[in-house]
Amino acid sequence: MTSAAVSAAQAEMVDSAAAAKYIAEACLIDGPLRRIGLELEGHCHDPTDPHRRPGWDEISDVLERLPALPGGSAVTVEPGGAVELSGPPADGALAAIDAMNRDQAVLRSALADAGLGLVFLGADPLRPPKRINPGPRYRAMEQFFGASRSGEAGAAMMTSTASIQINVDAGPRDGWAARVRLAHALGPTMIAISANSPMLGGEFTGWVSTRQRVWGDMDSARCGPILGASGDDPGTDWARYALKAPVMLVRDPEAVAVTRWVPFADWVDGRVLLGARRPTIADLEYHLTTLFPPVRPRQWLEIRYLDSVPDALWPAVVFTLVALLDDPVAADLAAEAVEPVATAWDTAARLGLRDRRLYEAANKCMAIAAERAPAELTESMQLLVGGVEQGRCPGDEFSDRVIEHGIAPVVARLAQGGL
Repeated sequence: MTSAAVSAAQAEMVDSAAAAKYIAEACLIDGPLRRIGLELEGHCHDPTDPHRRPGWDEISDVLERLPALPGGSAVTVEPGGAVELSGPPADGALAAIDAMNRDQAVLRSALADAGLGLVFLGADPLRPPKRINPGPRYRAMEQFFGASRSGEAGAAMMTSTASIQINVDAGPRDGWAARVRLAHALGPTMIAISANSPMLGGEFTGWVSTRQRVWGDMDSARCGPILGASGDDPGTDWARYALKAPVMLVRDPEAVAVTRWVPFADWVDGRVLLGARRPTIADLEYHLTTLFPPVRPRQWLEIRYLDSVPDALWPAVVFTLVALLDDPVAADLAAEAVEPVATAWDTAARLGLRDRRLYEAANKCMAIAAERAPAELTESMQLLVGGVEQGRCPGDEFSDRVIEHGIAPVVARLAQGGL
């Protein structure tokens, strides 16, 4: 960054209109649909003692010795010790899936050598929430949630949930509105298809996607969908959402929690001063990283509503969502299929495919995607299609195993790569 750019980023912003203009103009990039980026999270467990949460030093020691990953993924540790692989953009879903599979194999081998393993479920089924990552950002987030009405949900979100995140290009500008609307409309159906978190803290919750329930319990100003009334202008919708959302953290120089309700608009317009000043562009950029809607524009689109699912299924889940978004014919068919359930977020998280309308939408979407699936994904697609046809989500298999064998043995087996 040049000195002029640094100075601009550090200059106080004039008002909320300037902030809104900056957000709207920078949130998406006009271009072709081509690149796919994947981020996979898995809960880190000790198979010999699945109730134990491996410590920060223990996990960090493994990652410090990790060789360069063949697919180029970055590896990070979430607040509760979940390990995340973040792959670089790849040319299409198949290339992204292949790269992530190769990186995942290296990571799992390194963890296994240290007596650890990853469990790919949307919510930690066994252990109570606990933060192990000592980073100042996560410490401040914990303080923010502790002072809010979302304290319990915030703790669970930070330390007990895991997902597959799919990053897709924004595409040509004239298609942004329809693309963002479809990315949202697919949410409930894809949640029902991928639901894999029936337990939290050692108990069945009665929800097929407890991860989505946790996110739904959070403050909707920070975690709810960003669409406005019409959804015709994603940039304006995102700017409005970001300005209304309360400020979580201010860097001074490390992250400091804001433990009172201060919408960003109030800070930038000078109605409230944080750190004895108005925000800079750098502050605004940081604020945007603390907003967690199910579809987040970050020049591209982050799809954030999927549960983490097992190795046998996640390639099919990824391909299905990408095909329904990026293939123009599939996108039109999918938009029609999911229209009746486009806003059924809570129903999807609670009932999943047991809801008749979601079941119908899911089967239509799977048929559309299966027609376009490459031969390399045949096995994964057949498993996913078969489950959806039977009205079963990935978490149903896990639940059956827990009922038969008990939760700790099942988690231990999953951590060893079994089941």
